Amino acid sequence: MINKENVYSEKLSRLIQVETISENNQTDKTKFYVFHDALREMFPNLFSVCEFKDFDGSFYLRWKGKTDKSPVMLMNHHDVVEATGKWTYPPFAGEIHNGKIYGRGTLDTKGGLFSMLQAAEELIENNFTPEQDTYFVSACTEETDGSGADAISNYFLENNIKFSFVLDEGGMILSEPIGGAKGEFAIVGVGEKGCADIKFIARSSGGHASTPGKNTPLVRLGKFMAEVEKSKLFKSELSPTVIEVFRRLSESMSGPLKFVLGHAKIFKPLLIRVMPLVSSVAGAMLRTTIAFTMAGGSEMANVLPHEAWIVGNMRFSHHQGGKNSIEAIKKLAEKYDIETEVLDPGFDSAISDYHSDAFRLVEEAVDHVFENVKTSPYIMTGASDCRYMSRISENCLRFVPFFVSDEQLDSIHGFDENLNISCLPKAVEFYKYILEASV
Repeated sequence: MINKENVYSEKLSRLIQVETISENNQTDKTKFYVFHDALREMFPNLFSVCEFKDFDGSFYLRWKGKTDKSPVMLMNHHDVVEATGKWTYPPFAGEIHNGKIYGRGTLDTKGGLFSMLQAAEELIENNFTPEQDTYFVSACTEETDGSGADAISNYFLENNIKFSFVLDEGGMILSEPIGGAKGEFAIVGVGEKGCADIKFIARSSGGHASTPGKNTPLVRLGKFMAEVEKSKLFKSELSPTVIEVFRRLSESMSGPLKFVLGHAKIFKPLLIRVMPLVSSVAGAMLRTTIAFTMAGGSEMANVLPHEAWIVGNMRFSHHQGGKNSIEAIKKLAEKYDIETEVLDPGFDSAISDYHSDAFRLVEEAVDHVFENVKTSPYIMTGASDCRYMSRISENCLRFVPFFVSDEQLDSIHGFDENLNISCLPKAVEFYKYILEASV
């Protein structure tokens, strides 16, 4: 009998070995075409029956179905972030040790890409044809500007191709996602916060550091950042989706928290005040956040800067939106005589309905493949290519069927990114269930 864990992990290892780091303003896409060639070798059946269309290194595969029902889309990007620092195993060697495969992209998201394509490859070997057209989409710019998925979604929009269902990367299977929620949960993203980059600039006449005046540029920026952190600049709201998250998690709890989360609508004011203290992730689902990530000033230690700046990465909530969130922080910046420059306004995408047939299909697939795993919707605080697909589908979901530990979650974009090879057979089975269904 074939040992699927070994076969699948060796195939994924090959994909990890093709280095596909994406960078801003990248013009040479050779590495991504090398990756495409590796996919062609590994999935010959799929490539033989599918139409392939290239979008400057990003692509889609179209598997023609038996009917003209609205198509479905499975996504996972193939670009990865850089892998600097000291790794236990080389980040692009795809080393397999003690039941784990190590390397940049194992979780984010070549593992998911492999699993969905392997599922289709095996179904084709058994002469399966889907009911409706199925598209496999993979971009090479997800980690940078999202231009690949943006272009692909615009292509579908221009050609009036609408999708009944889109499934991309996002949540995974976690143990106790919030303290007290015992058991394992498939956390399925039904939406994601928008992501904007904003530059804040403070100016002055400069001068010598030996005679500093009051409120120099860096001081004003510091006061501004301190007020952003302590103020209630952004509106907190308990959306219907978050209320449903709390309700489902509460079913696995005990004690007072079970009652409070199970009746979140009644306890809204309390939860809005308390949840950010209990969980930073839960708190981030309730409001717009901004993290200050870059800074610059004078290039000499004894010179006051003519201009100092910081950059904030904003993740804006659905209830406040990008425009209103940016206006709120711009108004506060003016209080400190700071200019605001929007580097990237982000993309507002809709929240999908967790009552939909698409969400129900994901729940069924989880129930079919995994024992004692409950499913819950949630709002992603990170960004994915799926946001662009809200142009062409009302049902955009974000989930990869991997069991992951907190340590493995921390390895995404960090050191020693890794995946348990035992996850791969079940992930393939999950995608088979999705492909064999009709939405």
